[in-house]
Amino acid sequence: MAHDFGLQTASGHLTVSEDSKAPYPADVEAQFRADAAEVIARYPQKRSALLPLLHLVQSVDGYVTGRGIDLCAELLDLTTAEVSGVATFYTQYKRHPNGEYTVGVCTNTLCAVMGGDEIWDAVSDHLGVGHDETTADGKITLERVECNAACDYAPVVMANWEFFDNQTPESTIALVDDLTAGKPVAPTRGPSSLCTFKQVSRVLAGFHDGLADEGVGAGPASLAGLKLAHEQGWTAPEGASATAPAPTASESDVSEAPAPAGPAEPGNTEVTPASDEAAAAKVEPAATRDPDEQAPAEDDAKARTAGSEKAPRKTSAPNKKGS
Repeated sequence: MAHDFGLQTASGHLTVSEDSKAPYPADVEAQFRADAAEVIARYPQKRSALLPLLHLVQSVDGYVTGRGIDLCAELLDLTTAEVSGVATFYTQYKRHPNGEYTVGVCTNTLCAVMGGDEIWDAVSDHLGVGHDETTADGKITLERVECNAACDYAPVVMANWEFFDNQTPESTIALVDDLTAGKPVAPTRGPSSLCTFKQVSRVLAGFHDGLADEGVGAGPASLAGLKLAHEQGWTAPEGASATAPAPTASESDVSEAPAPAGPAEPGNTEVTPASDEAAAAKVEPAATRDPDEQAPAEDDAKARTAGSEKAPRKTSAPNKKGS
C-alpha cells in the first residue's frame, strides 16, 4: 500500500483512499485479530473497544485506513458508518498517512503570549507544511495544537505526545531536524527516548511498552504550589470535619449559630445568621409543617385582611370630564 505523503487535497483528509482498502496480508490480519480479541475482552460490551481498536489500526497502518475501518466494524458488529463517524471526530485519529513523528506546537493563549505563534511560523516555514500536513519524506506531521496541558512550561511543543518544554523557534527547528535525520531525541519529561507514531499508537491501544515509569513526571514548575504549601505549613483539613457531610436545616438551626469572632479565613464559606442561606433555612418546608399551623407569610396576610375589613375604605370620586 503506497503512502502519499504531502499537502492536503481540496477535499481535506476526510476521504478514504482506494488503496487503503486493500486487504491486510494474512499474517498481519491474524496478528491484528489476536490483539483485537485481547482488547475487546476488557469491555462488558465489545463496541466499547472501538477507540483502542482505532489506535491499533494506526499502530499497523500509520493512520485509519479503509481496511482498518472494515475490520473494526466486523469485529465489533458495527457499521462502517459508525466506525467512520468516530474516526472523523477525534483529532488523534488520522484519515491520511501520518508522519513518523507528529509535532504539535501549542498556540493557545499562554503559549502564544510566550512565543508559541513565533515557533509555529518558524517551524512551518522551515518544513514547508501547514497544519495537519506531512513532509514529503513522511517524517514529520505538523499540527497547531490548542493546548498541550503544560502551561507552566510555556511555550510547549509535543512530539508524539511527549513534552518538550520552554521551547524557542531555534530549539524546535533543531528538534524537527534531528527527527528528520533519525537522531535520538529525548523529551524534557517522560521516557528517555521518543517513540514513533506507530509505537505510541500501540500504547494507546492498551499495550504497554515498559516506559511508563521512565524520566521525570512533574518538574519544578509543576510542583511550585506544593513547595509553597510545605514552606507555609499549609495542610488539607483532617478529621470528621473534612469528610462529614454538611448538616441540613432539619439537623441544625443555623439561625442559632453564633457569629464568627473575627474575620473569616480565606476560602471559608461559613453561613452566618445574617446570610441569605440562614434566612432561607428559617422557613420550614411545607411538606414537613403541621397542616394546622400557618406559615408566617400566611399569618401576616390574614392579619392584613382582617384589619382592612374593620376599617372603612376611603373612596375617591370618579374622574369627570371637565372637573
